[in-house]
Amino acid sequence: MSENNDLLVRREDGVLVLTFNRPEHRNALTQEMQVRLGEELAAAELDREIGCVLLTGAGGAFCAGGDVKNMARLHAGAPVDQLRRMEAQRQSQRRTSLRLFEMGKPTIAALPGAAAGAGLSMALACDMRIAAETAIMSTAFVKIGLSGDYGGTYLLTQLVGPAKARELYLLGDRIDMKEAHRLGLVNWVVPAAELEAEALELAKRLASGPRLAHRFIKDNLNRAMNASFAECLDTESANLMQLRDTEDHKEAARAFAEKRTPKFTGR
Repeated sequence: MSENNDLLVRREDGVLVLTFNRPEHRNALTQEMQVRLGEELAAAELDREIGCVLLTGAGGAFCAGGDVKNMARLHAGAPVDQLRRMEAQRQSQRRTSLRLFEMGKPTIAALPGAAAGAGLSMALACDMRIAAETAIMSTAFVKIGLSGDYGGTYLLTQLVGPAKARELYLLGDRIDMKEAHRLGLVNWVVPAAELEAEALELAKRLASGPRLAHRFIKDNLNRAMNASFAECLDTESANLMQLRDTEDHKEAARAFAEKRTPKFTGR
């Protein structure tokens, strides 16, 4: 395990585990954390040893979003260049939420506790979410007079539909994991004591799977969110034909015929 500022980084059996590590602040984001997260995700996307990314938080919380106390201090300081700040925000969102959503490897958010604001947005950007029974979610932005960032408005609308997304954003109420599971915001809810082991087992299962297939499956699903049925059919056809020539597909076909478990190599 290595530590860089407030983000813990470790590798285990093809899984990159990234842990927000400001437990005294419920893992509220700093600029350093966001930069480091973007760097780690960019490196993981190109790393052949990594087959899955697991994002979580230390000390009983996932991520409370932006550091509101620090926001207050910044407001008391000198005026800032709004255009420069807007571009920095845009780039940060692309390096983190967008990469979690689009990278050709499965991404999982494990929620030991509160996921709020930008923290919730990043959790929603992951492919799957597993949460402790005691966790809570909140869009939270309206509570501090803000509108939302890191893709939460898009992702929440896709997951729960526009009417429920408007309710969750305009009211900013907390929801427990029973409701989050009912809405489809989390895939699994487990006892808090079992979360770390369950999340890592899931991540290792994905990391040992057919990585090229995972990449094209994510491409199919992401494109389907804003495409016509005909366009989806064309994307599926193109990706399927590419995979038919891979060693992973040939190995899986042989293993099926021989009634054994395939050994995937990512080729």
